[in-house]
Amino acid sequence: MIPAVLPTYNRAPLAFVKGEGSWLTTEDGARYLDLGAGIAVNVLGHANPDLVETLTTQAQQLWHVSNLYRIPEQERLAAQLVEATFADTVFFTNSGTEAAELAIKMVRKYWTEQGDPDRIEILTFEGAFHGRSTGAIAAAGSEKMTKGFGPLMPGFRSLPFGDHDALRAALTDRTAAVLIEPIQGEGGIRVLPDACLKGLRDLCDETGALLVFDEVQCGMGRSGRLFAHEWSGVTPDIMMVAKGIGGGFPLGAVLATERAAVGMVAGTHGSTYGGNPLGCAIGARVMELVNDDAFLAEVNRKAALFSQKLEGLVAAHPTVFEAVRGTGLMLGLKCRAPNTDVVKASYAENLLTVPAADNVLRLLPALNIPDADIAEAVARLDRAASRIEADAA
Repeated sequence: MIPAVLPTYNRAPLAFVKGEGSWLTTEDGARYLDLGAGIAVNVLGHANPDLVETLTTQAQQLWHVSNLYRIPEQERLAAQLVEATFADTVFFTNSGTEAAELAIKMVRKYWTEQGDPDRIEILTFEGAFHGRSTGAIAAAGSEKMTKGFGPLMPGFRSLPFGDHDALRAALTDRTAAVLIEPIQGEGGIRVLPDACLKGLRDLCDETGALLVFDEVQCGMGRSGRLFAHEWSGVTPDIMMVAKGIGGGFPLGAVLATERAAVGMVAGTHGSTYGGNPLGCAIGARVMELVNDDAFLAEVNRKAALFSQKLEGLVAAHPTVFEAVRGTGLMLGLKCRAPNTDVVKASYAENLLTVPAADNVLRLLPALNIPDADIAEAVARLDRAASRIEADAA
C-alpha cells in the first residue's frame, strides 16, 4: 500500500525533534552534527534566537493578509534587497522553484514588450538545477528529472558546462536569455570562474540577451559575499533567490532591474502566500544579520579554516576522497568511493552531509558554525572515511 506521505523521497531512517545551532536531536535523544543545514537553508543555524524572537513577535501581530493589500514587512525587505544589490524591484515567492517560474515568465514577457514575442530561447547548462516544476525541469533538461513528464515546455537549450565555444556559437541575437548558477549545487559544487561570468555578461550585452542568475543555493552569504556573483564584479538582469533568505522559513524572491521587469505589470503574476508578513519579517532579520561586513568576514575566515582541514582529510584518505571544491561555506568533497557510501558512513558517526552529482559530497553548514564544530565535523568525516577503508580491506 502507498504510504500517507507520497513516496517521492528516499529518506534516511532519521527523524529529528529539536535543533540548536549546528546540532539536531532525534526522537531517541541522539545528537547529530548538521553539515547540510536543510540543504543550505538554515544559514543562521537551528532555532537561532534572533529569528525565534522575530518569528514570535510577528506571529503575535499578523501572519497573512494576501497581496490584495500593502504589506509593510514586504516593502521593508524589498528595500533592503534593492539597496544591497543590482536590483530595482523584487517579487516574493515561497520557494526557489516559484522564483524560477517567474524568472522564465519575466524573460518571455520582456521580449513581448520589445515587440519580439518569438524570441523565447533560454540557454541553460548541463548539471543545472532550477527546481522541479514543469518549467524548471525543462530548463535543466536532464533525463533524470524530465523522464515521464512530457511534453516539456519548449524554448530551452542545454549547453555543456564550461564549453566556451559551444556557448559562443549558441548565444546569438535571437537568444532571449542565459540562465546559470554561479556555483552549481546539485551539479556537484562546480564554481563558474569569474572570467567566465564576465565573458557571459559581455556576450549578453552584445546580443541583447538577458542574463539570469540562479542564486537559490549559492546566495545569502553562502559564498562569503551576500551573493556569489559579487566576486566577479558583474551583475545579472534577473536573479532567483530562496533557501537562505528565510533562514528556515519558506521564502523566495526574484530580483530584477527596471528594464528586465518592464512587462510585469498588474495582473501578470501573483502569489497568495508570497511575501506574507510572517515570512518577510523573518527575511528582513536574516538580511540584517547576514548582510554585514563583519559577519561575511567571519564566513570567509571559517571557510578558509574548513577548507584547510578538508585538504588534510583528502591527503589522509586518498582512496576515499579526491579533492576539495567550492567557495565560502559552499564546499564539496569530490569522492573516489561512492558518495552515498560516505553519506551512510557519516550517519554512523552522527554527522549529516548531502550528496550531489559528479560523486560529490556537499558540506553546507550554518554560516555561523563555531570553529569547534568545524573541527568536530572533520574528525567525524575522518572516522567515516576510515570505516569505508576498513570495509574495502
